[in-house]
Amino acid sequence: MLTYGIFIDSERQFCDDSVEKPSETLNSSSFPGPRMPLILSLIDPSATLPIEAQGLIPELLRDKSLAEIQHLPVLCGNALLPLGELFLVSGSAADGQMEFSGDHSQVHWIGSGMTTGSIRVTGAAGRHAGSGLAGGELVIDGNAGDWAGAEMRQGLIRIRGSVGAQAGGVYVGGTKGMTGGTLLIHGDAGHEAGRCLRRGLIAIGGRCGDFPGFNMLAGAMLVLGPSGVRPAAGMRRGTLALLHSTCPPVLPTFRCAAVLQPTAFRLILKRLEQLDFPFDAALYEQPLEIFRGDMVVGGKGEILRPVATSV
Repeated sequence: MLTYGIFIDSERQFCDDSVEKPSETLNSSSFPGPRMPLILSLIDPSATLPIEAQGLIPELLRDKSLAEIQHLPVLCGNALLPLGELFLVSGSAADGQMEFSGDHSQVHWIGSGMTTGSIRVTGAAGRHAGSGLAGGELVIDGNAGDWAGAEMRQGLIRIRGSVGAQAGGVYVGGTKGMTGGTLLIHGDAGHEAGRCLRRGLIAIGGRCGDFPGFNMLAGAMLVLGPSGVRPAAGMRRGTLALLHSTCPPVLPTFRCAAVLQPTAFRLILKRLEQLDFPFDAALYEQPLEIFRGDMVVGGKGEILRPVATSV
């Protein structure tokens, strides 16, 4: 009998009122005072030395004055510098809102470890954006580097551009990638997106590189554009939905189990609609082939794809 282990975690996350909903993280009632975000802008956007923004998150800055924030140590290259030598600082983090204004593609770890509040990047972000996110909302209007949302635990990350490799993945030596939350990528994603996904939802609006869903443990991942080779290799549980009109060949260690329109899949689409993530509404009625695997490691995962698609 066909089971839907891949959808259970996603349904629990989006239907259980006891779980923090990403859309609720912007509620300013948790942060008394006017909505005046703390705005950081690079003094020299053309600089090439990498800057690490670990610790620049709302819960650690909300009680600090601008002078205190400007004196915080920030790693630039191999030197610790006062934040005020790298960024122009204005506004206030008292309401839990932050903004990185402009292109910050050389600024890494933006939003890493955040537990509450919101951060917006009006341009691009560097590597590790939103890694280990445990709550709140991170919005990046441009592209992001490798490991975006790696090992995130809760909350919402929305990237309106494209991302590098290992989005929502796991770091070297780890055993679990994302364990909760929602990662929305409106553009393309690099190789090994969703590696070791344990729980939560990843949606990719564009192309995806090779090995999507590699070693998935549970959770759900949707790819709307063309996908690279060897999808869901090593999958133990979970759902990988490859929804483009052409899909890569399924590995021989997967077996076609059914053709139907899963109700739980529609619930995930409904959640994406609520989050304003664009997709073709025809997917609500699209018959899907369901392949069970990876048989090498137990065969309890599922690949979904439109009927009779291949490259």
